[in-house]
Amino acid sequence: MRAMSQTDTRAAAPLASLDWSRAHRAPIQMRYGDIDAMGHLNNAVYVQYLETSRIELMRDLGVRAEDDHSVIARLELDYRREVLWGQAVVVESLVERIGHTSWTVLSRLTADGVPCALARTVQVRVDAAHRPVPLPERMRAALATLLVNPTGRVSE
Repeated sequence: MRAMSQTDTRAAAPLASLDWSRAHRAPIQMRYGDIDAMGHLNNAVYVQYLETSRIELMRDLGVRAEDDHSVIARLELDYRREVLWGQAVVVESLVERIGHTSWTVLSRLTADGVPCALARTVQVRVDAAHRPVPLPERMRAALATLLVNPTGRVSE
């Protein structure tokens, strides 16, 4: 792992300082094959864990499958610490923004309770032709339960 530059640290700081106490939590079952030759979680596997957590998030929010036809438009991922075999991995998620056709999920991957990665994912709801379409009101309402307001707290 490379050391984070001063610019990287500043970019990750707002996510690290959020109030994660009301975040959605998705425990992740680590597999032995997720570990690389260096003995830690392979960097590409973090993305798979984030995907799993987003699927669980939508299910737990009660978002119906027909309302969640979405594609990833952007993914930012800051690696903070390594994850080792046998650690308990949990992905915590909050919603940063809900737009007309898209929403942004903030995620924090922890191992044994220690933050190891921070991510921002922009998802866009699309139709069968992959054109952006508006979010249904029931989906917007479900996502709003985890919305972070400008102070860094989850909206009540």
